[in-house]
Amino acid sequence: MLSQFIKFAFVGATGTVVDFGTTWFVKEKMRQNKYLANSTGFLIAATTNFLLNRIWTFHSTNPDVAGEYFQFMLIALIGLSINNGVIYTFSQKWANNLFKQFAAYRFYISKLIATGIVVLWNFFMNYFFTFAS
Repeated sequence: MLSQFIKFAFVGATGTVVDFGTTWFVKEKMRQNKYLANSTGFLIAATTNFLLNRIWTFHSTNPDVAGEYFQFMLIALIGLSINNGVIYTFSQKWANNLFKQFAAYRFYISKLIATGIVVLWNFFMNYFFTFAS
């Protein structure tokens, strides 16, 4: 399980780059709502993570790829709601106390904290359910 967690974390790190890059582009360049931008980045990253985790981390040979993808995305969507809740809590509710000196970056700091929490959720749910052999 440890080697799978390390691979999962590596895949997650690449997903974080996709997630943050997409979020930044949608929020800053396309001027969309920060939660829409966050959700877009999260879902695109979840799709790339599914493919990498299926092939490399868990070596899945399950012929029901669509079923695995649906389950992975369901777990990811629950993770997304956790992610958005953490971002809201940290960037809106606690921002004045925690990130006063980093006010311009508190959304992204909050997103980083949320990502760390959701990585644990995603790994254990996918380990025990989606890719369980």
